Amino acid sequence: MMVFLETPLDEKTVRSLKVGDVVYINGPVMTGRDEVHIRALKNIDEGKENPECLRNAVLYHCGPIISGTEGSYEVVAAGPTTSARMNSLESRMIEEFGIRAIIGKGGMSKDVGETMKRCGCVYLAATGGAAVTLAEGLARIEGVEWLDLGMPEAIWKFRTSRLGPLIVAMDCNGNSLYEQVKENLKR
Repeated sequence: MMVFLETPLDEKTVRSLKVGDVVYINGPVMTGRDEVHIRALKNIDEGKENPECLRNAVLYHCGPIISGTEGSYEVVAAGPTTSARMNSLESRMIEEFGIRAIIGKGGMSKDVGETMKRCGCVYLAATGGAAVTLAEGLARIEGVEWLDLGMPEAIWKFRTSRLGPLIVAMDCNGNSLYEQVKENLKR
């Protein structure tokens, strides 16, 4: 089924998505890789503020290539990062920030899948190697946080326009395309 989503997402909409749905996103999407996860969770532990854009976000595991300078940034490429790198941090990010969707490649652990099921979050698989094509769906950069972490590790705030196609690879019912493939291979 093809689904067009407007962000920010509510829990009811997210829970309606099923493994295999093809999704396109319009609206705010934030990037965040390892260093964003580490800093955001450390800030919580230390009672420090975090950027509001992380609340109820669609979080794209991506280290985009950006050209230009402040006020005139443009995205050049924005391919997905291997999400398993964030397995040890992602459940807490989902719980603390109410993350509604994660975009990445390769899927995430069963533990993260259980947190997604409990909290109302889905995993949307993006095609690796399609960085330039995916960047076309990132209509404009609305800001950046934590640029001191470096271009690929900063939080880039994008306004998307038909970002996709993305595949619901892990849904809120505990279904996972990755687990289905593993089961099929065993047979």
